[in-house]
Amino acid sequence: MRCIDPHIHCFSRVTDDYEAMYLAGVRAVVEPSFWLGQPRTSAATFRDYFSAILEFERKRAGDFGIQHRCTIGLNPKEANDVRLADEVLEMIPELLRREGVVAVGELGYDSITPAEERALVRQVEMALAAELPILIHTPHRDKLRGTLRNIDILKDLNVPPERVVIDHSTEETTKVILEAGYWAGHTLYPETKLSPHRFINLFFDLGVERMMVNSSADWGKSDPLMVPHVAALLERRGARLGDVQRLVWDNPLLFFGAERMRLPEEEPVGTAV
Repeated sequence: MRCIDPHIHCFSRVTDDYEAMYLAGVRAVVEPSFWLGQPRTSAATFRDYFSAILEFERKRAGDFGIQHRCTIGLNPKEANDVRLADEVLEMIPELLRREGVVAVGELGYDSITPAEERALVRQVEMALAAELPILIHTPHRDKLRGTLRNIDILKDLNVPPERVVIDHSTEETTKVILEAGYWAGHTLYPETKLSPHRFINLFFDLGVERMMVNSSADWGKSDPLMVPHVAALLERRGARLGDVQRLVWDNPLLFFGAERMRLPEEEPVGTAV
């Protein structure tokens, strides 16, 4: 079964992970811009990071037969340094025109501060101007309040719900997101966020419409094979194979857009597998 991981931080993974992902059926990934684990001190370091996921990671993934795309944005955690945030926000519109960019993100809330909201609004406006989808980050604490506030902002800015995925969703938020017309993204971690078995319960309760699943796979304890892993668990639990394939391939391709993703029709051939 072919898979797309629609939210994975390949920048933090080793090349062995790419090989394992390919062998497990992952044929494409979307890498959102994210926090690197400690505060950055200049806008130039952001530009270098954006260049790395636009260029180096695209080539590194391609060497293993995986198509790499990315999203560009100022992560909410880093929006609270307003001076630095303003410099970064100035560079984003030009980067959104680069090849391989399929959405704006991650945007949203971390601590639900005015500075985070200011950066969110500015970047949503950029996404609308660039006609790109939006990847929303929901906070790890006070998730429901942050999710509802994200939805209020998106409604105020007249963003079509079908162009937004609200990620890191859990049992607390998924039904709210779907009822409002947005896509619900689910980050599955071995120990935190949402476990595979909890997601499977959501899947059987709510179905596959506007549902996505991802590994996030960053610096912390995470699993870059989580998407094929949960696909296998769903099959074992009796899910229809067509619904599983829709979850792990068709849905992310539909959300980001086949024209933007530009995936080859035939299986890509890697040089290192």
